[in-house]
Amino acid sequence: MFSHLDAQNRPAMVNVGAKPVTRRTAHAVAVVTLPAELAALLRDGELVTKKGPIFQTAILAGVMGAKKTSDLIPLCHPLALDDCKIEITPDPARGEIAIHCRVETHAKTGVEMEALTGATIAALTFYDMAKAVTHGIMIKDVRLLEKTGGKKDYRAP
Repeated sequence: MFSHLDAQNRPAMVNVGAKPVTRRTAHAVAVVTLPAELAALLRDGELVTKKGPIFQTAILAGVMGAKKTSDLIPLCHPLALDDCKIEITPDPARGEIAIHCRVETHAKTGVEMEALTGATIAALTFYDMAKAVTHGIMIKDVRLLEKTGGKKDYRAP
């Protein structure tokens, strides 16, 4: 049975009331293609267009997205985040950027969705700001790399 379904197969928030508060962390990544037109605009670890510094704006949007996860994903618990960091790493040789989101909290439930949301919202913001240059951008490989806390830890192979 899926954790977000009750005994009658109806959507239900998971009851975490009896779980202990523990330190929870999660690390997610979103990979975004950089078509040649965009890669040519990379300067000193930033991509600046008429709309402004794209990476810095995407970082802010990613943090905001992670903080608003429970407003976007219906059955997520609202969590107070202790920390949220977004890092954007360009790889011009591969024509990609990697957007990493690392989140931490002390709670009764994990922060995987917050990390995934932060990385995804940052990627969507990147797309929104860069689409004036090219629509050939592709957001791909959004995935959880690691989580700690709760019943068991996870690390992507």
